[in-house]
Order: sequence, then C-alpha cells, then structure tokens
Amino acid sequence: MWYLIYAEDIENSLAKRTQARPAHLARLQKLISENRLLLAGPNPAVDAEDPGEHGFTGSAIIASFDSLEDAKEWAAQDPYWLEGVYREGTGIVKPLKITAKMNGSSF
Repeated sequence: MWYLIYAEDIENSLAKRTQARPAHLARLQKLISENRLLLAGPNPAVDAEDPGEHGFTGSAIIASFDSLEDAKEWAAQDPYWLEGVYREGTGIVKPLKITAKMNGSSF
C-alpha cells in the first residue's frame, strides 16, 4: 500500500538539511531501486523552484510499504529526523489511496 510521509522543518534548517541530504537521498534511491517510491520532495520556504538561502519548510514522500507500522519505522530512521532537521510533533505517516495521477491513469 502507498503511504504519505510528511514532516515540517525546524527554523533555519538549511545547514542541517544540507549535511543530512546525502544519507536521506541514499534511502530514497533504495526505494527507487525497489520500485517503491512514487514521489518525494521538499517544500520551498518561498514560491520558487530553488529557494536559495530561504531553504525549505518540510518534506513529503509517497512510498509503498507492507504496513503502516513499516512505514512509520522507515520514516523514524530518516536522516532528517535523526539529524534534527524536522521539528518534533510534525511527523505524519498515514495510508494513501491514490485515485488519479498526472498521466491520467489510476490504480
């Protein structure tokens, strides 16, 4: 099943985010290689593709896991959580039923 994983950054998270990013991307790459990642990306702090020094305010991931518990365990081990990028109490992990996507197909 697909799960939405979302969390919000602490204030001025850019330095911590930059430091933890290689490990974070490696975990996403593993999901890609297993054909389990639908999308992932950060929320720019300003209305721009590249927010520069403004940084980001959070991130969203939609990925496939065997259970909600597996998704929560995976999310809890994300380097952004472990390195203090995300603000405590903002993490959301919940099942997601995808009914449509950009190319017009549905599941």
